[in-house]
Amino acid sequence: MPHPSRFTFTQKAIEQLPANPISAKATEAEYSDVQVPGLKLLIGKTGTKKFLLRYTFHGHKKALALGPYGALSVVEARRRANHHKADIAQDVDPKAAREQVKLAVTFAEFIEEHYLPHARANKRSAHTDASKLTHHILPVFGQQKLGQITLVSVQGYLNHLSSTLAPATCNRHFSLLHRVFALAVLWGFVVKNPVTGISKFKENNQRQRFLAPEEIRRLFQAADEDANYYAANYIKFLLLTGVRRAEGLSAQWQHIDLEAQHPSWYLPETKAGKSRYVLLNPMAVALLQGLERMPGNAYCFPGQVVGKPLCNPIKAFKRIIQSAGIEVAFRLHDLRHTTASLIVNGGGSLYDVQATLGHSSSRMSQRYAHLSQDRRSQTATRVSEGVAYALGCLD
Repeated sequence: MPHPSRFTFTQKAIEQLPANPISAKATEAEYSDVQVPGLKLLIGKTGTKKFLLRYTFHGHKKALALGPYGALSVVEARRRANHHKADIAQDVDPKAAREQVKLAVTFAEFIEEHYLPHARANKRSAHTDASKLTHHILPVFGQQKLGQITLVSVQGYLNHLSSTLAPATCNRHFSLLHRVFALAVLWGFVVKNPVTGISKFKENNQRQRFLAPEEIRRLFQAADEDANYYAANYIKFLLLTGVRRAEGLSAQWQHIDLEAQHPSWYLPETKAGKSRYVLLNPMAVALLQGLERMPGNAYCFPGQVVGKPLCNPIKAFKRIIQSAGIEVAFRLHDLRHTTASLIVNGGGSLYDVQATLGHSSSRMSQRYAHLSQDRRSQTATRVSEGVAYALGCLD
């Protein structure tokens, strides 16, 4: 039974509407809201839905995009439509007014007045966005009009960035710019996202550096001799647990239970936005039991600022690996790789790696598959040697 082209828009009714048939002549099917004349819903052949306002201004029929359904609720679509209709009643063309806004707002103004307030309210990583914008993106695009930034200029920026930064870092800038302009499109500041059509840089995520047993011994010895007591213990703790840098810094005594049958540490929020428990091995337990607690500071690894954790112990880390005779290219994140290698070489499976490191999917743990294969090869060789010995082929 065909759906009526005019009905009172509700979330339930809209979600029940099918995609425009592939065989249809029109690219999009159009539906009209009974409650607000001129408010339309367009549905494409892939099922995408968006709101539109159709109106007449000085005898000319015009249409104004309001935003996609989902990001825009029925209530908000009606509010925007009525707002624009009020402008029309006062002889103001909303489409022309929007074009003027696009031409007037600079990239810097959009970031300061719209993007950053939104990011701070909705993103845990808003501070890293602000850093990228301040130190890299705004100096290039800040004074340009938002609607005049093109695909070519964005591609040029990313290409220039790639001459000094790693592909993965350049892709973080790509993602940030794409998000900024996606919101600009959603909020009606621009019609098209200039980042769409640009390809990300190919990342080489295969770099893995694991500490050998002798290097682990030297690392712990250098940490014990370092002047920064809490930073040194934090570095050892990262290797013992395999947790991420930020997770280790956020460790608080109230979340650690050393007296349980299986000592554990509760992480209220991880990188994936979920909570999880980290089981603490005997050496991690001993390290925490031996830590001096700083009065008035809830963190296991307190920093110099009262009541705060260590800020960024990278200087201590560089100092310690230098003292341990480990190459300067060794990264703090490579401690996490070392933990994974210890699990696999100790007989653990990739599932054990996933559970210990808190990977959200098995895909992330697959990077250690070659270690598992090496161990299985060694096991197979030992079986062969055992049979050969039994048959008298070996002394």
